[in-house]
Amino acid sequence: MREKHYLRGKITMMKTQGKLLLVPAGGLANRMHAIASAYNMCRRADVAMRVLWFQDWALHAPFHAIFRDSDLIQVREASLVDHVVYDRPRRRNLCVPRLFQNLLFDQRIDEEQVTALVEQDFDFVQWARDHNSYMSCFREFGTFDDAIYSRLFRPVAQVEEQVERLVSQLGTRAIGFHIRRTDNRRSIENSPLSLFVEAGQRELANCPDTKIFLATDDEPTKRQLTEIFGDRLVMQQAEADRSSTQGIRGGLVDLYTLARTEVVYGSEGSSFSIMAGKIGGKRVVIQNSQFTIHN
Repeated sequence: MREKHYLRGKITMMKTQGKLLLVPAGGLANRMHAIASAYNMCRRADVAMRVLWFQDWALHAPFHAIFRDSDLIQVREASLVDHVVYDRPRRRNLCVPRLFQNLLFDQRIDEEQVTALVEQDFDFVQWARDHNSYMSCFREFGTFDDAIYSRLFRPVAQVEEQVERLVSQLGTRAIGFHIRRTDNRRSIENSPLSLFVEAGQRELANCPDTKIFLATDDEPTKRQLTEIFGDRLVMQQAEADRSSTQGIRGGLVDLYTLARTEVVYGSEGSSFSIMAGKIGGKRVVIQNSQFTIHN
C-alpha cells in the first residue's frame, strides 16, 4: 500500500515538474543574454532547462567549440532532425517546426514576442512554472546579478590564452572601443567614428599612459584609428568573420578583452558592448551622436 502511494506521488511530481527547451538566437552576446535570462527564470520557477544550439549566419560555431562545459546549464548541438522539429519557425522553413512544437509543448514563446512581453511586465517565472515550455529568445529579460554571466560562460582555453596575450599589451590602464559596422545600421548612423576619436583623445589627455583596445568588424576603422592613435591602439590583426568557428572565437576574444578594460565605449544598437560591461563589471558608455548613454 505504501509503495502504491509512493509511486502515485512520484508520478504526480513527474507530471508537475516543469521544463523548458530554450533556443537562443542571434549573435554571440544575444545568445548569452538569452541563456542567462532563461537560466534565471528556470531557477526561480524550479524548472529544468535544456539549451538547443543552432548554427546559422549570425553565429556559425558549435557551442562547445567556443565555451567550456558548465555544471549549471545543459547545452546540446542541434542535429538535422532538430532543425525540422525544434528550430525557430520562420519563412525559410515554412514554419513547419511550429506544428511539431504545438504537439510537444504545453506553451511556447517566440523570439519576436519577448520584447513586447518585457514591456508589459510579463511574469516569465509564473509562465514557466509547472509547464513543458518552448522558448526562442535573443535578448535579456528578468532581473538578476550580472555575475551570473561569469558563472555560466567560460571560454575555451584557446580563447583565454589569446585574451591574456592581448591584456598583457594593455599596460596599467586601458579603455575599450567597440565599433560595430557592417550590417548594423543603428551603429553606423548614431555612433560615428568621430565620437570614439574624441573619447580617446580625452582619455589620453587625462592619462597619457592609457592604451586603447579596439574591437571592430570593420577594416577601414582599424586603419583610421591606427593613423590617429598609433601604438596606443591594441587590437587583433585578423579580420572579423562570423562564418567560421575561428572567426567566432575571435569575436569572443574581443568580448573578453573588452571586459578587462577600465571603461567600454560602445556602439548604439549593439548588445556586444553591453555584454562586455556585464562580464567585466565595468562601465559602458554608448557613443551616440544625439546623447551619451551610460550603463
